[in-house]
Amino acid sequence: MSLPTALALSLRQLGDPAILKVFVKTTLITLAIFAVGGAGLYVLVERAIDNVTSADTFGMGALVAAVGMILAGWFLFRVVALFVLQFFAEDVVRAVEAKHYPQASHSVRKIPLPEELRNALRSLARTLFANGLALPVAGLLILSGIGPFIVFFAVNAFLLGRELQDLAWLPHRADPAELAPMSAAARFLLGGTVVALLAIPFINLLAPILGAASATHMVHRAREKDIDA
Repeated sequence: MSLPTALALSLRQLGDPAILKVFVKTTLITLAIFAVGGAGLYVLVERAIDNVTSADTFGMGALVAAVGMILAGWFLFRVVALFVLQFFAEDVVRAVEAKHYPQASHSVRKIPLPEELRNALRSLARTLFANGLALPVAGLLILSGIGPFIVFFAVNAFLLGRELQDLAWLPHRADPAELAPMSAAARFLLGGTVVALLAIPFINLLAPILGAASATHMVHRAREKDIDA
């Protein structure tokens, strides 16, 4: 299945009660994480300022905390949103499968919570490690203007494509040695599209769910193609 078709089918299913429930839960948890982080940053900045000076700083702590959370939201929203989605993605995948691929129910397995947690932590570690490696390369290209953007876009499109594929594929993987069904190009295109959506305010709240639903379509069509072949 092509990516545009998968995205179109996913958009049509956003009104599904199961998917709406996931959207509400992941949005509230993601925003709560950033709210707690912002409050913690504000307290730390205020204490640091109080230790340095007793003069009235006219809300400097709140300003620094606000700027810090804006930057954190810009750079870390994808990481946090995908980490949270890891724990609810099964509901999105099952909703898509129930509507479009009911025959897939015979091969699905319930992933235990410890395995889900390992997958989420592994994904988080991969993201931080890969972006850490990309940082010096982006620094070398900073004078080009667009260079750092291209580097981070490519790295995160690759990572996100793999993560979204795994969300839909791992519950159906019978053998740990089984190869992933989607091609590298398809994963990259899917990841790149969702990375772009994550950069758009408000749309970024829907982007992880759209990505998980689209990955489900693409994984099952790729598996069907392999079986037919």
